[in-house]
Amino acid sequence: MNERQLAFKILNKIERDNAYSNLTLDAALRENAAASASSAFVTALVYGVTERKITLDFILSRYLTKPLKKLRPEVLTALRLGAFQLCFMDKVPASAAVNESVKLVKGCGCAYASGLVNSVLRKVAKDGFTYEKTGDTTRDFSIMYSCPEALINKFIEDYGEEKTEKILSSSIGARPVTARVNTLKASPDELITLLSGENAVAEKCPEDENYIILKNTGAVEELKAYKAGFFHVQDISCGKAVKALSPKAGDTVFDMCSSPGGKAFTAAQLMKNKGKILAFDLYPQRVKLCEDGALRLGIDVIEAKVGDACVFLPEYEKAADKVLCDVPCSGFGIIGRKPEIRYKDIAIIDNLLPVQYNILTNAAKYVKSGGTLVYSTCTLSRAENEGVCEKFLGNNAEFRKISFNTIIPTENGGDGFFFAVFGRI
Repeated sequence: MNERQLAFKILNKIERDNAYSNLTLDAALRENAAASASSAFVTALVYGVTERKITLDFILSRYLTKPLKKLRPEVLTALRLGAFQLCFMDKVPASAAVNESVKLVKGCGCAYASGLVNSVLRKVAKDGFTYEKTGDTTRDFSIMYSCPEALINKFIEDYGEEKTEKILSSSIGARPVTARVNTLKASPDELITLLSGENAVAEKCPEDENYIILKNTGAVEELKAYKAGFFHVQDISCGKAVKALSPKAGDTVFDMCSSPGGKAFTAAQLMKNKGKILAFDLYPQRVKLCEDGALRLGIDVIEAKVGDACVFLPEYEKAADKVLCDVPCSGFGIIGRKPEIRYKDIAIIDNLLPVQYNILTNAAKYVKSGGTLVYSTCTLSRAENEGVCEKFLGNNAEFRKISFNTIIPTENGGDGFFFAVFGRI
């Protein structure tokens, strides 16, 4: 199975099963050792086609006489793959993009469509992708940045057109991988030197010296420096929320929705591995991820426990100096990292709001007088962010607002993120 065949298989599975692109891709690459040497190309195809579906469908529709939805899914996937290579991958020869796409439809039992695929993609190769704005901002943004109009309207309602375009433009193309240096074991400079010995490119993140930006590393989990616990992968924006919690050596910290444990790991490092962190998650297998990560990093102040963040545990009432609740959310701040999220129905927000409020309210019960509570999400939905927090303040007079912080995605790797800091009187 060559690279395009593997990408074709993965994309069809994502479409058919409504699967997560990252999980499906990782599993397929592990199962197909022959493609491992070309995993970068497969990854670029899968993520590229997934994030640009609306743009690709706009391009293709100009050369088709019937709606795309009437095509067999496999044929549409082959067309999208070909169009993506032709319009957005400069180093791919047009002949290869066209001919290999034709082979894909022939190989999946859709030989009848080979002429159609050949004809359409040759026209795409000739014309390329050009788009003239119509003046309909929502429509223009949708085609230019491959985002559903409903989500765009939500962003515009919350942030205005200028910030919306910044959010959308950051969602296209590969996002940098950032990692938090395990300062219990090494300095940023020492880690960068270690990684260079593995031919991995790393540089300091300008927004925080304890974070590095990884480039051309391949599978991060295979790096010796990773296995030895010198860093953990974490977005810089998430790290800012933990930093705002301000955990100190000797503190008792609760992390209410911890798995896979990155926030707890960062807190432990800020605490110099002194104190106590209770890391709760709902499922045993996710708790084990926290335990395994702490072991790899050499952290021994974390106790990972099974616990429902919505259910009050009276034995822990007012037991924590600091409490962090990074709640389940719509994820609309990380559409550049997980491209399929952009296609979610925004109605999901309404279902999440009561869960988020319940977690925040429950987490507050564990905070000592004079303690700190942080609420965070990886979404840019104001209803899930400021809305939940304002409701909490209105119903909990013993807490005061310290700050609300919204992070628009940055070129240095920071995802869209929100965190609120509360103090208990």
